[in-house]
Amino acid sequence: MSATMESALKARMARQEGWNRPPHVEPEGEGELLELSMGPHHPSTHGVFRMDVSLDGERVIRLKPVFGYLHRNHEKIAEGTSYLASMPYTDRLDYFCSLTNNWAYALAVEKLAGQEVPERAEYLRVILAELTRIQNHASTIGFLLQEMGASGTPLMYAFREREKIMDLFESLTGSRLMCNYMRFGGCRVDASAAWLDQAHKVVATIPEFIDEFERFLRSNEILMARTQGMGVIKPELAVNAGLSGPMLRCTGVGYDIRKVDSYGIYDRFQFRVPVGDHGDIYDRYMVRMLEMRESVSILNQALKDIPGGPVMDPKAKIRNFRPKPGEAYGRIEAPKGELGFYLISDGGPNPYRYRVRPPSLINLTILEDMCLGHNVADVVLIFGSVDIVLGEVDR
Repeated sequence: MSATMESALKARMARQEGWNRPPHVEPEGEGELLELSMGPHHPSTHGVFRMDVSLDGERVIRLKPVFGYLHRNHEKIAEGTSYLASMPYTDRLDYFCSLTNNWAYALAVEKLAGQEVPERAEYLRVILAELTRIQNHASTIGFLLQEMGASGTPLMYAFREREKIMDLFESLTGSRLMCNYMRFGGCRVDASAAWLDQAHKVVATIPEFIDEFERFLRSNEILMARTQGMGVIKPELAVNAGLSGPMLRCTGVGYDIRKVDSYGIYDRFQFRVPVGDHGDIYDRYMVRMLEMRESVSILNQALKDIPGGPVMDPKAKIRNFRPKPGEAYGRIEAPKGELGFYLISDGGPNPYRYRVRPPSLINLTILEDMCLGHNVADVVLIFGSVDIVLGEVDR
């Protein structure tokens, strides 16, 4: 055996030995540890995902996330097809939020090609993105309450509101989930006056829903007992781990790409960035509730000010699209955090390199840090508060 192979083998054995002797939390008792595998097919894992947990009694002393069950080769497929043909594939990342996926990818290609976007299309993108944020956050809170042991009522309240938004998506794009709506240089079709009027009506009902949701949940004794002080994230860890979205802002770090980059036309709207104080599950819940209210404010401003005009740049190339050689990174504040696309062009019809920066995967990397020392029953809630979609984790 060569020295290099022997060194690699020793390093691998050291890693395995570290797994058997958890470094962070020491067992309190003298008995053996219980090795528990949660998943990959488990009602609380939001898809095919596994957690290998080491338990001292019911206390978590080690947790190892296991990914890869849903890997679909998204990035490599995109490098073998045209830029436009990859747009429907982005729908399949976070399939709860296909329209924001479309926008992040379109933004990256537009940076790469120096493509302009008409003003009306920019407004439509903001409107659809904020509607997406509301239905995502409402669903996340509903799922969290269901995993806490509540009946299906909170989730059905959330889905009742989500249905109204899904109907809007379907009437505009032709699909409820896989919308395939954005294009490089604008949007695929324009929104009619009737659609905008219906969007006004839907948005007008959302504050009442949020008030009702919050009245039932905010001071609920079970919710407070199961979420306050649970799964705490320190601001330093959140920043060092590259967290984004509500997972970062719940720690008190007010970082929002809509404010930092002012991509699209977000600099035209007045809205606040909600932050938490403690970085626990309760703060993650409250940040999402407050963000829904801010999304309503943005929607009211955008629907009021949306101008007329085209939704596609007439100079945009749809067929035979070949951007000049170069590279670009486009990112947005998706509902789950920073969603970015990194593209390299060699002048051909396909990207030379196509890379996705998925918030679900990045936010999930500190799952062990959040769970250590808690009971195994709390792991399900902590995991649910991260808000992931496995299509984005594995790609």
